Amino acid sequence: MISVTKLLTDAPNFGDGLRYEPRAREARNGVSEGRGPVVVWNCTKTCNLSCVHCYARSEAIRYENELTHEEGMALIGQLADFKVPVLLFSGGEPLLRPDFFELAARAAELGIRPTISTNGTRIDEATAARLKEIGVGYVGVSLDGNEETHDRFRGKKGAYAMALRGIRACVATGQKVGLRFTITKDNFRDIGSVFDLMERENVERACFYHLVYSGRGSAMVDRDLSREESRAVMDLIVDRTLDFRKRGLEKEILTVDNHADAVYLYLRAKRENPERAEKILELLKRNGGNRSGMAFGNVDSVGNVHPDQFTQYITLGNVRERSFGEIWTDLSNPVLAGLKDRKPLLKGRCGRCPWLDVCNGNFRTRAEAVSGDFWAEDPACYLTDGELGLA
Repeated sequence: MISVTKLLTDAPNFGDGLRYEPRAREARNGVSEGRGPVVVWNCTKTCNLSCVHCYARSEAIRYENELTHEEGMALIGQLADFKVPVLLFSGGEPLLRPDFFELAARAAELGIRPTISTNGTRIDEATAARLKEIGVGYVGVSLDGNEETHDRFRGKKGAYAMALRGIRACVATGQKVGLRFTITKDNFRDIGSVFDLMERENVERACFYHLVYSGRGSAMVDRDLSREESRAVMDLIVDRTLDFRKRGLEKEILTVDNHADAVYLYLRAKRENPERAEKILELLKRNGGNRSGMAFGNVDSVGNVHPDQFTQYITLGNVRERSFGEIWTDLSNPVLAGLKDRKPLLKGRCGRCPWLDVCNGNFRTRAEAVSGDFWAEDPACYLTDGELGLA
């Protein structure tokens, strides 16, 4: 994640301590030395929607062999032992799991910050109040554009109205809530209206996700943005973030899954505000770019451990057989070992890029989806050879 708000304005938010600690990028097994990674747990694969870009290929069916309640509690204990700072409950739709509240409450009891990624359709004021009561730190509601666009993406008419109801319920009860928007050719023109909605509905946070070619998203390579469109989107996000700050509106804006954004943001700041640009570069070097397999990991619904939620075709082990910490530190798997020290393995523009300390090779899943080579260059890097210093 790239906190556009932190980089441009220095306004503090919770995740900044995990992303920009001094020497954080040197940690190989967590967000910093002595702590584990942020973990996404797909606690169920079942979902009441059918999104066109779902990396988990979730459907409205019951999936077999998912971790039981006892196994879920044991997993949370393993994560606490490994000093995991944040557990993101995802799916599917995590609120369809009957014991979700017990699991999230247990994470909070053990000192792990529970958060949730949801489509929002299952949240009313009573649910939002319960989320707050048990200590859920953040609710991220997926909203992929205006009503017509969102309903088409989600495969269900009325999905937008239900998600907006969930967002409003969180705001009304004081539960921190934000928007999650996956950017494609089919919805990027709606981004401005998402900023408008944030202001109108008093939403505190928005994460703009670049498309990753995984799951059903594998069929959407041709719906990813062009280089020119990516640059225009980033300029709009920067402009609207600065506008919020100028008008005294405390909003947190992040981009996710494309560390070319970090370099682009720095280069723009270098032209417009050189003094701030140097601070941005310092923070970006602390962060170190993509750290899947290092500071970020995934456990799927049946207990398999993966480098991140988009690489569920690469399994490192299963928490039913070994603890998460043991799996995460076992370098016998060549992919995991490579991710923890990936720079010598990168090829193409990524292998030659002088910005590796900021980007760390971007997203390996996209590289493999297009080229068949896990260590090839990321095709979604929209920076020119000249900007990268390769010309």
